[in-house]
Amino acid sequence: MASKVVMYRSAEEQTHAMAQSMQLSSQIKKRTFTSGDEEASYSEYYPIIPGDVMSVKELLAPKFPRHRTWEVLKETMENDEVHERDQWTMFGNEAESIEIDVLRNQQMARTRLDRMALRQELKKKQSAHMKYLEDLSAKGPDFPIPLRPHTVWEGMAVKLSCTVQGCPEPTLTWYKDGIPLSKTSQPWRYNLVKTFGISSLHIRRCCAEDAGEYKVVAKSSLGEATTFATLHINRYEGPEAGLEVTRTITPVLPQEAQFGSTFNPTFMKEGETLTLRCTFTDPLLPTQDVTWFRDGVQLRSSSRLEMQTKLTSASLSLKGVHKEHEGVYKVRLRTWEGFTEHSAYVYVKDAVAVVVGGPGSPLHLEVSDVNRDYAFLRWQPPSADGAFSVQGYIIERCNIGTGKWERCNETPQKPCYYPVTGLSDSTLYQFRVSAVNKAGVGRPSKPTEPILTSDPNEPSRTMVVKVDRGREIIITKDELESQVRVPFPPTGVCVCEQSDTYAVLSWTEPEPRGRELLTFNVEQSIAGQNRWHLASLDVVVSSPRFVAVDLQKDVAYEFRVRSVNKYGVSDPSEPSAPVTLAKAEAPPAPPRGVQATRDTDSSVLLQWAEPKDTQGVLGYYLYYSEAGKSDWRTINNKPVNGNRFTVHGLMHGKQYEFLAKSVGRGGNSLYSEASEPILVKAAIYVPGSPSAIALLHCSGSEMLLNWRAPGYNGGSPVIGYYLDSRSKARTWREVNVKPIKERLYKVCNLEEGQYYQFHVFAANVVGIGKPSQPSEFFLCEEWTMPEPGCPYDLFFREVRSSSLVLMWSQPVYTGQSEISGYLVQYSEGEESEDWQTANEDPTPDTHLKVTGLKAGYTYRLRVFAVNEAGEGMESLPSEPVTALTQPGTTEVEIGVDYDGFIFMAFETCEEMGKGSQFVWSKNYREAIDAGRVRLETKGNRSILTFNDATEEDLGLYTVVLSDNDEVSSSYEFTAEDLERLKELSWHILHPLIQLKTGWTVEVSEQGNVRLWMQTEPLSNAAELHLILNDREISSTPARKINFDKASGLLEILFDQLTREDEGSYTAQLRDGRAKNQFTLVLVDEKFRQTLAKSQANRRDWKRKAGPHFEQFLSWVVTPDCELIMTCKVTNLNKDSVLVWYKDGVELKQVVTEASGLSTLLIPQVTKGEAGLYRAVVSDSRGEDDSELELLNEEFDRLMQHLSRACALSASPMRIQCTAEGFKLYCSMKYYLSYLKTSWHFKERRIDLDERTKPGCSMLKLWIEIKNPTEADKGKYTLEMHDGIDKHTRQMDLSGQAFADALLEYQRLKQVAVAERNRARVTKGLPDVVAIMEEKSLCLTCFCDGEPTPEMFWLKNDREVTTRDQYHIAKEPKCTTLTINTVAMEDSGTYSIFVRNQYGSETVNVTVSIYRHGDKPPPEAVEL
Repeated sequence: MASKVVMYRSAEEQTHAMAQSMQLSSQIKKRTFTSGDEEASYSEYYPIIPGDVMSVKELLAPKFPRHRTWEVLKETMENDEVHERDQWTMFGNEAESIEIDVLRNQQMARTRLDRMALRQELKKKQSAHMKYLEDLSAKGPDFPIPLRPHTVWEGMAVKLSCTVQGCPEPTLTWYKDGIPLSKTSQPWRYNLVKTFGISSLHIRRCCAEDAGEYKVVAKSSLGEATTFATLHINRYEGPEAGLEVTRTITPVLPQEAQFGSTFNPTFMKEGETLTLRCTFTDPLLPTQDVTWFRDGVQLRSSSRLEMQTKLTSASLSLKGVHKEHEGVYKVRLRTWEGFTEHSAYVYVKDAVAVVVGGPGSPLHLEVSDVNRDYAFLRWQPPSADGAFSVQGYIIERCNIGTGKWERCNETPQKPCYYPVTGLSDSTLYQFRVSAVNKAGVGRPSKPTEPILTSDPNEPSRTMVVKVDRGREIIITKDELESQVRVPFPPTGVCVCEQSDTYAVLSWTEPEPRGRELLTFNVEQSIAGQNRWHLASLDVVVSSPRFVAVDLQKDVAYEFRVRSVNKYGVSDPSEPSAPVTLAKAEAPPAPPRGVQATRDTDSSVLLQWAEPKDTQGVLGYYLYYSEAGKSDWRTINNKPVNGNRFTVHGLMHGKQYEFLAKSVGRGGNSLYSEASEPILVKAAIYVPGSPSAIALLHCSGSEMLLNWRAPGYNGGSPVIGYYLDSRSKARTWREVNVKPIKERLYKVCNLEEGQYYQFHVFAANVVGIGKPSQPSEFFLCEEWTMPEPGCPYDLFFREVRSSSLVLMWSQPVYTGQSEISGYLVQYSEGEESEDWQTANEDPTPDTHLKVTGLKAGYTYRLRVFAVNEAGEGMESLPSEPVTALTQPGTTEVEIGVDYDGFIFMAFETCEEMGKGSQFVWSKNYREAIDAGRVRLETKGNRSILTFNDATEEDLGLYTVVLSDNDEVSSSYEFTAEDLERLKELSWHILHPLIQLKTGWTVEVSEQGNVRLWMQTEPLSNAAELHLILNDREISSTPARKINFDKASGLLEILFDQLTREDEGSYTAQLRDGRAKNQFTLVLVDEKFRQTLAKSQANRRDWKRKAGPHFEQFLSWVVTPDCELIMTCKVTNLNKDSVLVWYKDGVELKQVVTEASGLSTLLIPQVTKGEAGLYRAVVSDSRGEDDSELELLNEEFDRLMQHLSRACALSASPMRIQCTAEGFKLYCSMKYYLSYLKTSWHFKERRIDLDERTKPGCSMLKLWIEIKNPTEADKGKYTLEMHDGIDKHTRQMDLSGQAFADALLEYQRLKQVAVAERNRARVTKGLPDVVAIMEEKSLCLTCFCDGEPTPEMFWLKNDREVTTRDQYHIAKEPKCTTLTINTVAMEDSGTYSIFVRNQYGSETVNVTVSIYRHGDKPPPEAVEL
């Protein structure tokens, strides 16, 4: 981001005016920073000229023709000069010279400061560069020359040395017998020196104490290394002097890790997690590392990609795979000799389509040419078009800030590229593309990484200058070009992208650009007409890119561009070259000549010829289908480059055809022609090398040799072997010209006493393979030893997880006596020599089943022959074999076939080739007597059937696949098996028909009777004889007999059962050899019940012909203790009538719904509800009735249900305090006397006690406890018996609850006493009294209370005493007020007020006085 800074070397070469102007400009620039914040630059040497004053080209190349920039510079300098001269006139020339001196001093100070900053910056860069070089050469500690052991005489000097390498440089520590040594430890004896990477330990005069083990440890941040050596000291001690014999301990190099298990070609689907894993044979060494690659590009860990390396394994995990992640994945392991690698292809299929028949997702979406408002997209078409061909693509963008996807194109875009316009500046965007066909829009592609829209030229317009203390000065062209007003025109208008619908124009921004925001106007004109009009009329072009659309085909256009800022519009640029729309990009031509070649049992190698014109070809998509089916499926979903590809995951033994397509920006090509069908099978190669050449016998001039067949025959049987020999110091010569058919050959015409060496070639139809490893040198001399020679041809059968069978051939040379047996030994591991004997006693057979093996472990075995002289020569060890049962392994099964013959069968899951057959034998070697058995093979199954198995056939039977010894099994046919299978054979020859369901009697709703039974399925030849009471019966219209042989179902159907049908029914069945009979006894009570049920159902069926009861009368008690009686009728019409009766009286309160449900609700049940209830439904078709007798036991049952409902409705027990004591009660819906109740206190019944008083009402049960005391504290229980069950309610009246209740009782008792004894008026005064004027009025009032209350008379709330016409007479609990000769003034309200210590009461009386001749008030009492 370097800014263009213009410098010149000496101000003296310029005029005084130019020097003063530049100095002032530099001074103004310097004032922007304080001296402590300034950064290192070259400004102390050369003043800075702003870029908006003079262009770079003009200053660097003075001869360059000047244009408007130079005039602007000249005008600016003249104006500045005039302005400065006017300013400095008042100070004179003296002030000016002082200012120049000050500026000069500032320049000198800045020079020294910038030099210091540049030195520091240089040191930092040198240090960073050195650290970078060290990181590049980083290497763990290593000893190229390790310590070596030494043996010296006592008193001599010795020097132990080693060289060490590593970056960073490791630190060294010396140890003696595990104790660290240092320079300060015994300096008179030990001296540690390190020069030029050589570290040495000097021991001046050795003594016995210096003998021991010396060790050097080198450590660094990348690991550590160790080297050892032993120092031996010899002594001179007279006759005992001599060399001390010791064993030098040499360090054992750790085993280098190699690949153990690896990963195979993997098939994934988009969105799944890919996991690849490999293991190592040994732990990784510090110098070994693991690296992962995809298509040759090294992979790095990220948030989605995780790579783990452990000591014994390495793994790669990729979350949410996309088709872009398809390819060849390779893991590389560093070794001492370089690298070892393993690779496999990972296929990534399309995820499930969004719509049925929709296309796959595009891939490899790339964004380029990013500007402020413009970006260009490219992608590759998908391999799967869906049900229809792809019509185009939809492009979407997402503003990271909003997270919402928006379409960029209204109509699908056909080519695989598109210019996106209308973007916002300085905004993060993601893009994705979806393919479209007739079925709909497919899945979108993988979104791009976030792209920031910005001006791509912005970095070149900015320079960052670093100074001390980490500070920076940022200089931008915008600041230097601040004097530019009206912009200059752009340059270099041309076409950068072109298609058949648009052309993308690009140009270069003007230089200088100015600091104001710059936009552009694009104009277009038909070439040669010079008629320009605005092409970007509705678009604001912020970047030097513009997409011209709406152009006519085959018409040439010219374009020019104007720069626009806030000061105005520039002149137009030079017109572009004529531009015409390009032709629509067509898909590339398809590839040619697709050929498939056999590779492995599950893969095929495809090759094809590229099209003649490969321009625009991005790769190829491949497709496969089973031959003849035309069901084409995608192989790769990422275009493959080149013209070779290995297709994995095919089914062995099936034929496939293949197609290919070329991939281009214009879409996918047509399909190529289909390849010829190919059978998936491993390719044929030359065979591998034979091995294990053994000498079986030597006569002095002849040697008999044997060897092991190659482990891999190249896919074709070995047809012969060629043998070469040589003696010592001689060349190889051919032993045989014609191929040897067997692996046993006698070499003749040898010289006795000579040593000979041999190697063998194997040959098949392809050719001759590589030779075997040379044998050891065999001495040609006659064998005369008494012990036997070595067995040979060791091979395995029936390898399982814990056992195997070893077979061999007996030695050719038997020694001087007959062979009595064989001993078998085995060792665990491929190279172990720790042999263990498998059989303690020699076995006379040439095979042995070795047991007790460990699953998954590898073993080698060898055999000794034994005779009277002892053990002979051991055989060569067998090939390593792993004790493991392979998936799909089967064993021999034994059984009895349909004809009663005993058989053995063996079936393999392996694919059998042509000529492959099953070989049966007895005891592994003996042939089976063909007269006693017959052999049959059906597909992958072989059956050995005994004609007539007897004890003569007992023994061990084995079977093996002729071309695959790994497919083998055996079975020991014992006497117990023979007895068991003989019995099973008899049952097969004399079978019984099995019964599934015995005789069953069913009666239908119409009264029909069905007798049926069911056996196992029978054949069409099955026979039935049905016997009734010793006579065979057949089907008649009244008694139909059906017999379904396929299901074994036999049924007898009676329209109407009669007395003649009573008896025993016997079904006699025969089906081939199988037979059986089954009897049904339908007599006596069973027959009578069936007949009665049939007749009842028949009557009921006839009843249901008219209106009838679907549900008969019934009753139910609700939780609300209500009785509901219901019935339901059906088959009604408009004339149907339903009437209820009770004891012959019609009930009117019955409710009948339209559904036929009729209900009678009795809210409260009494004894009056007992009676006979009857409901009758009738119409012209007939009538039906239902009765319910609610009497005696049924009524008692009803009351019991009601009592139960009442008891269940009882609320929890509560307490109510009264003046007499406690009242415990329970509320309920209502109470029936049928419900028996009892009250208990602490398990004691209390409802009969004197202090208790039980009671009940229609809605409540209670008991009163009078005068409670502390003894009444405890648990109270109410027991309710409904006649069957007991229901209880309890209350624990103790603790605080009892205290509160007792306190409330005492309070209420006091209130009752006060209420009983308080003063109160009992009788005497009416409400209103009327009396005629001048009469006497007498008012008498009685009261009650203890003690006797005081009594006062009041008139209008004022006390009346005896005076004038008033006279008050008082007696105990009685008082009289007499008013003599009443007058009108005596009218008013009179009151009697009584009181004592418990309370008071006032009673009012209104006295009305009326004159003579008037009538008293109607409501008054006239006196």
